[in-house]
Amino acid sequence: MSSNDNLSSESKERDRKESLPHESQKPPLRLGVLISGSGSNLRALIDAIERQQLPGVEIALVVSNKADAYGLQRALKHKVPAIYLPWSNGGAGFTPARSTPAQSTLARSTLTPAAPSPAMSPGESQLSVLLHLFQVDLVVLAGWMRILSATFLEQFPQRVINIHPALLPDNGIGNTYTTSNGTHIPVFRGLHAVQQALDAGVKITGSCVHFVTPQVDAGPVICREEVAIEVGDTEESLHERLKAVEHRLIVEAVRKYKP
Repeated sequence: MSSNDNLSSESKERDRKESLPHESQKPPLRLGVLISGSGSNLRALIDAIERQQLPGVEIALVVSNKADAYGLQRALKHKVPAIYLPWSNGGAGFTPARSTPAQSTLARSTLTPAAPSPAMSPGESQLSVLLHLFQVDLVVLAGWMRILSATFLEQFPQRVINIHPALLPDNGIGNTYTTSNGTHIPVFRGLHAVQQALDAGVKITGSCVHFVTPQVDAGPVICREEVAIEVGDTEESLHERLKAVEHRLIVEAVRKYKP
């Protein structure tokens, strides 16, 4: 076979491959990030996406149950759709978060309130509408201070993850965790897990990202990192060190997620 024939065959094979659908062209993983505060973990995700550390991932929507949550402004600054969903009044309606008209990426006309499900609170029903409307693939609880019902979670099986400032066993259940040095420590769950670790006098705590189940802070762990408790630590100082770990873990968890 001549060199020209070889070139011709190579050209035909290249053309054939280029005509096939590419795996790299698959739809992006769309995140719905739920916040209640400053949104520092949201910022970690935005930074990772903008730095190309999470290829094939985009943030489809940010939802806050608090109107003054700074995380809403973080989202708008990066042109991410952001919505305040009031929870205290039963989630009676949607309010697009706004700073300037140019930054608001969501039109009111797209928002259609839904009738509450008998098994979900009004707020959950509205949240469900939003997540489906924006075609969210993975729900990330990034400082979201509301417990979600089993009925709500059934709509997103293995598609809701949470950041918890303590160490959980691999399967999320049980009352003890074995650290990397073989020490057995209690499992701390709930809102005050950081203070619980200090009150218990343990030397090691940490953070983890886990799948959300109806049992609070008891889902299978995706990733975790241990953090030493230092002499003189307060809840505030320890929480700050844990936050730095959480920023890495939430990016790692999204990277590991396989739909």
